[in-house]
Amino acid sequence: MTFELTKEYLSRIQDAISLHDATTLRAEMDALYPADISGILYELDTEQARYLLTLLDNEVGAEILANLDPAVRLDLLATFDSAELAPLVNVMDSDDAVDLLNEQPIRVREEIIGLLEDREQARFILDLLHYDEDVAGGLMQKELIKINVNLTVNACIEEIREQAENVEKVYSVYVVDDVGKLLGLVSLKKIVLARRTAKIADIYDKDIIFVETYRPVDEVAEVMQRYDLDAIPVVNVQGRLLGRITIDDVVDVITEQAEEDIQVISGLSGEVEEDDTVWARSKVQLPWLIAGAVGSLLAATVINGFQSELGKIAALAAFIPIIGSTGGNVGIQTSSLILQSLADTSGLSTPPGRRLLRTLLVAVINGLVVGLIAGLYTFLIGQPRLFPVVATALLAVVLLASFMGTVTPLLLNRIGINPAVASGPFITTANDLIGIGVYFLIADLLLAEL
Repeated sequence: MTFELTKEYLSRIQDAISLHDATTLRAEMDALYPADISGILYELDTEQARYLLTLLDNEVGAEILANLDPAVRLDLLATFDSAELAPLVNVMDSDDAVDLLNEQPIRVREEIIGLLEDREQARFILDLLHYDEDVAGGLMQKELIKINVNLTVNACIEEIREQAENVEKVYSVYVVDDVGKLLGLVSLKKIVLARRTAKIADIYDKDIIFVETYRPVDEVAEVMQRYDLDAIPVVNVQGRLLGRITIDDVVDVITEQAEEDIQVISGLSGEVEEDDTVWARSKVQLPWLIAGAVGSLLAATVINGFQSELGKIAALAAFIPIIGSTGGNVGIQTSSLILQSLADTSGLSTPPGRRLLRTLLVAVINGLVVGLIAGLYTFLIGQPRLFPVVATALLAVVLLASFMGTVTPLLLNRIGINPAVASGPFITTANDLIGIGVYFLIADLLLAEL
């Protein structure tokens, strides 16, 4: 049954914490998954969260800390000393331990490593600390099962039993040579079904997908998505097996990338959370809001330049909103499709010319339909002579917006700039400005002939 955090339940937990009722709290937490306990910690203040965390088993506490939001975790761990944190880090997966330690001051980090009872864990952490977080080496964990290619199946099973004690999830067994070079992998199914005297060299799969430590994390995520992998081994430049990256870590990377893209597309200039300070949230929203305001003022300047047309036919003003909104919507839709295609590197890319032609053909159909609908509206308001103006303007705006939504991301991608920045407020503002200008230019040309 899925746990639901209610106000009544949270109040009961807070009352138990205030009374230091450890027995009740342990009984309540024993019935929950670590992810559910994390949800409770988010609703508690720092001191309450600290007390609750100290009541949990180290394994549960370590899993909770590994999955907490970094900002919340940083505040929470500031209340712990190194001696209290060491037992938790001691039982973490090495990659999660490194993520936690990288958030701590150097002195605290070194104290914790020095206090670890599991010296193999300490070595794993030291091995991983020097990798940047945005490459495969910074994402991998050292815990895995590897066997020598010269072993028999019987000896392999004994080796698996010994190594599996420190590995939480066993997806496959990696096969290495005498110097630790990755040769392939063997599935647990093959090991179980093979004769106990068979050699691993005769049953392992040599066709294996791996990544080097220096590969960017987005490339790792793309490889694992493409080949539907639960885990992928990581090797150094000599091909020696150093660790593995599991699917849960890749999901985190994909989620973070999606959140960043959404924020950029939404016009946010940096990371922002709902519980950030008012000034912090304002700083990331203001740049694009100012840019949008400047664009709108320019559009107002364009409108002001056509006061004579508005003076002759005031009904022209009624169609300004649909011109602006249609151009903005079309630009966002088109650029989103282009961004999606640029992000998918699993196949051959469509040539830019063909992509643009297809986009413009779609724009012609959409522009004709929308223009016809809006043009017919001119008859309802008693301004039939505006029919050619509105219909033609909307067709032109849809074509121009589609063109901009296609070309801008492609150009930015070509020169090495994140194409996501071309979306959102930028394209909307640009299309507003161009759309209004085109609308009044067409009105000026067509109405002059009527």
